[in-house]
Amino acid sequence: MKNGVLLINKPEGWTSRDIVNKIAKIYQEKKVGHTGTLDPLATGVLIVCLGKYTKLVEALTNKEKEYVAVMHLGLKTDTSDITGNIVEKKKVSLSDEEIKQAFLCFPHEYEQTVPIYSAVKINGKKLYEYAREGQSVELPKRKVVIEELEFLKREGDQVTFRTVVSKGTYIRSLIEDIATSLKTVATMEKLTRTRQGSYSLENCHNIADITAQTPLLKLEDLFSYPKIDVDEKTVKHVKNGNKISLECQAPKILICHQGQVIALYQKEGNAYRFLFGE
Repeated sequence: MKNGVLLINKPEGWTSRDIVNKIAKIYQEKKVGHTGTLDPLATGVLIVCLGKYTKLVEALTNKEKEYVAVMHLGLKTDTSDITGNIVEKKKVSLSDEEIKQAFLCFPHEYEQTVPIYSAVKINGKKLYEYAREGQSVELPKRKVVIEELEFLKREGDQVTFRTVVSKGTYIRSLIEDIATSLKTVATMEKLTRTRQGSYSLENCHNIADITAQTPLLKLEDLFSYPKIDVDEKTVKHVKNGNKISLECQAPKILICHQGQVIALYQKEGNAYRFLFGE
């Protein structure tokens, strides 16, 4: 079994599932998953977990994400991105200052409506399946956090911006909500995930460069938590996935033995609980 993590720069036109299938084939590993879907239109950071590291998908998913996006003002599509059918056009007469002000005044937290073209399930059925069948359904809302929202440049009706958001935020929906605040419409034209947690685009491999010999990231590469070296007696508890008591206050720690990282633990009360082990 191949165990570890790959950071991939997903190319445009590939689905996240395409990347997972490609990696599974290259490494001949059945257990492969990713930590956050990117639309086929989107590019950028995609974290792929192999083997037992698929157990870390949730831990790696619960991290803020940074994107650079291009919004096309004056166009609204049925998919909320440029690949869809245009359902509305508006003439745009906004100044750069008005757009910048909308970015500055946009709420830090709000209830975001999930787009109809998404894989979120309602009554066991994915939303995009309702859309493709022409069925109406009440779209769910999620509380999202917009940590940063920065205007970068404007070229005609195309506005490029950078944003840092919480897990579960749809940039397509964010663009439509920004447009609503400007009393117009807009759709997503381009999207690049430039960072997820501490993993940046600069650290990613191009899918064309991946071979079965490409090294996989391990615990010590993925997390910068404090390292605690333990004795032989404690190692036995760690290997059995047991709780352990340590003189430490850090919320999460990496357990080491003889200089090698062997497990990830999380503080729980006066002890530490096992999260993952090599």
